[in-house]
Amino acid sequence: MTRVCVLAAILIAGCSTASAQEPLTIIEDSLPQLNAGMDFHVPLHAKGGAPPYQWRAGNGDLPGGLTITEQGILQGRPPKAGDLMLDIMVSDSAHPAHTTERVFKASVAAALLLDWLKEPKVQDSRIDGSVQVSNGSHDDYDLTVVIVAVASDTNRATAIGYEHMTLKPGENEVPVSFGNTLPRGSYVIHADAIAEIPARNNILRQRLQTPQALQVVAGP
Repeated sequence: MTRVCVLAAILIAGCSTASAQEPLTIIEDSLPQLNAGMDFHVPLHAKGGAPPYQWRAGNGDLPGGLTITEQGILQGRPPKAGDLMLDIMVSDSAHPAHTTERVFKASVAAALLLDWLKEPKVQDSRIDGSVQVSNGSHDDYDLTVVIVAVASDTNRATAIGYEHMTLKPGENEVPVSFGNTLPRGSYVIHADAIAEIPARNNILRQRLQTPQALQVVAGP
């Protein structure tokens, strides 16, 4: 009789342990800030249920070319700044499997910003102006800024500005001036910023272009 009671107690304890299994949940409540044009790899984690776990996008493909591996690695390269909604699901190895999901709001920052500071203007036979560059990432940039005037009739590009610098994280609105004398003609101004990031073996690019050609009427 005593042995029967002991066996029953063991069975009851086992049932209580099984019924008290922790529910399957995703541990992360949020994602780190992402940067446009930069690769990232963010591991996600789950707890509870019956490991191992299998991860997938909750509603078809993830936006912006991002993917998640079955092991829970969220990765990709966001193409532009803004906010993304990422629906992520995870399932455990129970039979039948338990599944849970979470919708993350990911903030994608502009890792490299290029803006007009003084829009290009014609003064006699010159075109002058300036741009400003900002580093919104956590990495040093080996930055090159090139400004050219492209002749509308020949497509010939003439350099009217150049700057090479190291742009550190948090450096914002760093000015780069440009200007040069040009022959008579019609010119579209292109400003290009190229940031090389040795630590990530990555390159970021930004371009500005005048919406209309500028007319140089003075000069030879």
